[in-house]
Amino acid sequence: MSLLQKLKKTSTIKEVEVLSASELFNEKDVIPTAVPALNIALSGDLDGGLRSGLISFAGPSKHFKTMYCLVLVSAYMKKYPDSICVFYDCEFGVSAQTLEAAEIDPSRVLHCPITSIEELKFDLMAKLTGPDAIARGDKVIFMIDSVGNLASTKETNDAMKENAASDMGTRAKSLKSLWRLVTPHLTIKNIPLLAVQHTYDEQGLFPKTIMAGGQGGMLSSDVVFFIGKSQEKDGTELTGYNFKLKVEKSRYVKEKSVIPIIVTFGGGIYKYTGILEMAVEAKEVIKPSNGWYQLVDPETGETLGSKVREKDTGNEAFLGVVLKRESFKKWVKEKYQLSHTTLVSDDEDIDEDLE
Repeated sequence: MSLLQKLKKTSTIKEVEVLSASELFNEKDVIPTAVPALNIALSGDLDGGLRSGLISFAGPSKHFKTMYCLVLVSAYMKKYPDSICVFYDCEFGVSAQTLEAAEIDPSRVLHCPITSIEELKFDLMAKLTGPDAIARGDKVIFMIDSVGNLASTKETNDAMKENAASDMGTRAKSLKSLWRLVTPHLTIKNIPLLAVQHTYDEQGLFPKTIMAGGQGGMLSSDVVFFIGKSQEKDGTELTGYNFKLKVEKSRYVKEKSVIPIIVTFGGGIYKYTGILEMAVEAKEVIKPSNGWYQLVDPETGETLGSKVREKDTGNEAFLGVVLKRESFKKWVKEKYQLSHTTLVSDDEDIDEDLE
């Protein structure tokens, strides 16, 4: 018996396995969405998407945080027709019409009303580790709307006693405990958890945007998006919003990357949002004159087809062609995806950059 096998045999951990044969390490589920820009934001890959672990959408009120989560839930449930969504709800802002618009079957959603962090923690742990716990291979996705609006038990008890003292740190400690307990099980059991979080700006001359609830959520999250927005107008009429998903933390995408997402009141998320601008930057498309665009052969630089207006680019005949090109997929990965080439470099160019 080799030393490796001997050590494996003496282990008290049920899931222990040689790394090269470990399903926990090597078998990672990827769920693509219908929006290529979201796939890029989640994984740095047009063909990528949602993975297991904690994914946090953070931002002020009315920044589409819940809807992003629902888009990902919908993608997961479409890929796995027997899957279940466990929806922890303390805001009660999601309606039957909202679920219908997201193409989510409410009969496959377990609605869990919650009023405190501790209530959420105990229920989550019961589902992940209890006698009837979820097993690896069960298709389940969790969603919390929202972590930012949950009180701690101490805060609730103080209110019942008419104690006006502030909750100095108990809430942050409770949240840190929640994430510390939950996150290992999400990866072990291959389960995504989507959390709506809030942000605030630090005080000071150069305020920094912070995710509320202490450092626990940031440390435990596999992906954290900070969301900004501006108005989308047709003349003076407000038709929707331009959102910017800023990658504040990611295990897969270069941090501080910004992915644009256009949402209109009439059509929801624009499927090809951001792709035209990326295609121009990647030289897959040229802009020969203001308002006109034309496809380019990436190998020869030769123009293809006729010029079209910007409003006529968002379809399979134009941007759909670009999305299928291996050259564009490679460009997206090089621009957005974290590189895993070497941990130690002796590249002279790096030395020059540091001088």
